Amino acid sequence: MSPVLLIAVSAWAIAQLLKLLISIAIYRKFDVAYLTASGGMPSSHSALACATAVSCAMSAGFDSPVFAVASVVAFIVMYDAAHVRRETGEQGKVLNYIMHNWEEFKPQDYERDFKELIGHTPLQVAVGAVLGVAVGVAGGLIAFEI
Repeated sequence: MSPVLLIAVSAWAIAQLLKLLISIAIYRKFDVAYLTASGGMPSSHSALACATAVSCAMSAGFDSPVFAVASVVAFIVMYDAAHVRRETGEQGKVLNYIMHNWEEFKPQDYERDFKELIGHTPLQVAVGAVLGVAVGVAGGLIAFEI
């Protein structure tokens, strides 16, 4: 397996595990769904994207085209997580409120609520990015013996 891919997946897995541990600490609830959930602290999308960019830089150089592309993709992923997907989650909250409170609409006709935890706050994206950079640097130092 490519070291860059291994480092990126490791950053994602660490972020997902941290979500579970944070959930246990805050809500006193063990919910294994946090291991695959989107949204929440830290952003596993940001961690994955930043670890990819940093490990690309460490393997190919900070002036390489592959690092440039990985960096652009990381910024797009983080912008999407903090803005587009977060707004979708806010819309889910409003729709769920309407469905639960609008008697004439018969919300019981729908099988499930809309997903509300989709995006991230800017802090969650930043923490995910820092985690990704840290895992990328550590993994790069190990894999590429720099």
